Amino acid sequence: MILLCRKMFCTLFRGLRSAFPRHSAVVNTSHFLCTSVGKSEDVTSVQKAKISKAMKAYLERAKEYESCMETARMEYNLGKRHLANMMGADVENFTQQDIDQAVQYLFPSGLYDPAARPTMKPPEEFIPRKKGAEFDETGRPFHTLFYTGRPNFFQLLFDIVENINKLNALEDNTRMKGKSLDSVGKRIDTTGSEWLPKELLEKKIVEIISDIEYDNFINAMNRLVSHPLSDRAKEFVYEYRKPLISKLDNDTIPTPQQDVDGRQSVTIYECLRKTARGDVTVKFPGIGKIEVNGKDLRNVGDTQQREQILFPLLFTGMNGKVDVSANVAGGGPSSQAGAVRWGIAMALRSFVDTEQIARMRLAGLLTRDYRRRERKKPGQAGARRKYTWKKR
Repeated sequence: MILLCRKMFCTLFRGLRSAFPRHSAVVNTSHFLCTSVGKSEDVTSVQKAKISKAMKAYLERAKEYESCMETARMEYNLGKRHLANMMGADVENFTQQDIDQAVQYLFPSGLYDPAARPTMKPPEEFIPRKKGAEFDETGRPFHTLFYTGRPNFFQLLFDIVENINKLNALEDNTRMKGKSLDSVGKRIDTTGSEWLPKELLEKKIVEIISDIEYDNFINAMNRLVSHPLSDRAKEFVYEYRKPLISKLDNDTIPTPQQDVDGRQSVTIYECLRKTARGDVTVKFPGIGKIEVNGKDLRNVGDTQQREQILFPLLFTGMNGKVDVSANVAGGGPSSQAGAVRWGIAMALRSFVDTEQIARMRLAGLLTRDYRRRERKKPGQAGARRKYTWKKR
């Protein structure tokens, strides 16, 4: 048995020696030694040389996006500086609210569509977020959770657990020292806000998640919020919450102004209906005088238009107690009457109680009517009307 194994080993050794000559082995070994000892070749450069075209295109797109965002940020900061200088304000303390007010002051526009008005926002608000390069030219991923498929989402879960562990450690240390938890922190108050919905969370982390994963996120965040010291992680929590909109901008009740006669007056601008635009001024107390474009209400339109204008006053019982002056242009008689009606209803909120305002809202008096005439469709006689079809 030993002799047989010895013969097989000798045969295998002779075959290897014949396949690789002695001088070739010496040259290759010396070359390897010289390379490793003298000037070692960079493995990264070799891998970069073999980079594929797809990876090159991917990295170029990522670099182009980053450079585009950097240019947009520079232009925004430059415009912000110029705008602050024009308004005579401090550049360092010029907030986004100041920018919006400055744009509204410098560019008064008759465009009532919000999408058509000039705005100046940071590039992160109107340029959709995009994932940066997830791996380098050698193919090595940057993120440790890259192979999970959703590294940003799982990193978020990891951060939640890390915050919980930190709060638990702080709680344990406080109790061991015999101190009260109120001296260290308190539970966070999330009243008036809610968790980001799934769609907004996906935009924030730039990843698509399932409903089960979203539920896991909500459960983990609720566990963090329920901690007695969760106020310590307030910034992290509110990063994934959004405020509840309890009142719209047009729900803010204007404060009446005192005129020369000592009467209270409220003016509502941007009263619109279809293509009609106008403004309405209501004065209290009054004698029930109503003027539209300088004409008495009895000389305006037909019965239906006059009833539309009078309806808010009759509904609130303010007919004969206030004076109304309206200026309206554009559109037809019906749209002008609708614009004046909405303006009167919005102005009357300053002279009635909250219960009456709630009744007006339920009656639809405070709802702006954005309906437009439906466009004609190709191949049809009108918006809905069809051509007569004849079989023969």
